[in-house]
Amino acid sequence: MNANKLIILFSLWILAVSFKSSDNLVLENGKKTFYFASDKQQIESLIRKMYEWVETKNSNQDFDPLENKKGDKYTGLNLTAHKKRLEELKKTNFFSQQFLDNYNKIALQIDANLKSRKIEWLVGDMPPFGGDSNAWCNCQDYPDAYWKTMAVNNLKIENNKASFYWTWSWKGDFKYKAAAVKENGTWKISYLEGFDFNGFTKIY
Repeated sequence: MNANKLIILFSLWILAVSFKSSDNLVLENGKKTFYFASDKQQIESLIRKMYEWVETKNSNQDFDPLENKKGDKYTGLNLTAHKKRLEELKKTNFFSQQFLDNYNKIALQIDANLKSRKIEWLVGDMPPFGGDSNAWCNCQDYPDAYWKTMAVNNLKIENNKASFYWTWSWKGDFKYKAAAVKENGTWKISYLEGFDFNGFTKIY
């Protein structure tokens, strides 16, 4: 058997093993896309660990405001506290640079809107941005220890970028859009629906 035939046979074997190991195979716009079971497991593990951190270790200091001298209005964000918050998020190793940049962009836009008085935020009132739900889950209520039962659905991976929805154990059609990227061989969160820049900073 010559070298060319050996190369062809080896290539076919690699393809066969790859497709056999894939967790899903779908047709989309006439193109075949697939991902490996290990990728889904890693992303699901990432989501569960990240939300366990959110609920058990998170400081919850998102977009901390500054009061005016009268103490009746917020006039901007505490950018020193914001920098510390960014470092806190970065140290978890759950979030990609893309997510951190977007989070920072949201903070700077809110700060600018408050300082320019495009939005008004009275002390004691709900923030005039981000909606009336918890941005981390777009929810106001959730199951106990929900991170233990979270599942990834509609996973699509292309060029080390993944998009998906996560759900939890409660019955219903609840789903939350998210995305991840692989940085240096490790999956990290790159997008969470609740922190969508346009939605979060929209002025009503």
